[in-house]
Amino acid sequence: MKRNDAEQIGKLIQQFLRQESLEAPLNEQRLMAAWKEVLGPTINFYTKELFIKNQILYVHLTSSVLRQELMMGREILIRNLNNHVGATVITNIIFR
Repeated sequence: MKRNDAEQIGKLIQQFLRQESLEAPLNEQRLMAAWKEVLGPTINFYTKELFIKNQILYVHLTSSVLRQELMMGREILIRNLNNHVGATVITNIIFR
């Protein structure tokens, strides 16, 4: 027999993550993992540490020149990282 009330597994998992308040931390981890994919291995080489606090991505860089370059393209970078994850995870980036 075929059930008419069947739901897609993806929707059920997403509902479960929301109910258990696990969706935001999962998206934060996805965004930090996406850093290397979005920016490439060269910039990732100069990245010392990444962490997110209150929707702000903190990035510790070892190159001051790279820090200045990334500061100029901050808005595009925020948009690309959020698009990669598929959700608005961060609203700002602070480079140190």
